[in-house]
Amino acid sequence: MPQRRSRILATLSETFWVLVLAVVVLFAFFVALGAVSPGEVAGLTVVVVLLAALWVAHAVWESRHSDPHDRATVRARERRGF
Repeated sequence: MPQRRSRILATLSETFWVLVLAVVVLFAFFVALGAVSPGEVAGLTVVVVLLAALWVAHAVWESRHSDPHDRATVRARERRGF
């Protein structure tokens, strides 16, 4: 049961970060399209900039603390004899 809970929490965490990135990209799209002026929606702009900074911090944290080797690839290489 704890392993299942861990997988569920990992999936929820990754889903959250993907949604944060989607909000940032959607805001950038509307700004580029000219539908929204960042000066007119200053509060939303601040929130999106904070979300972007949080996402970048999360990406840097994950890249520094993750295992660079994919376990499935390593197992496949060992099975094939490489």
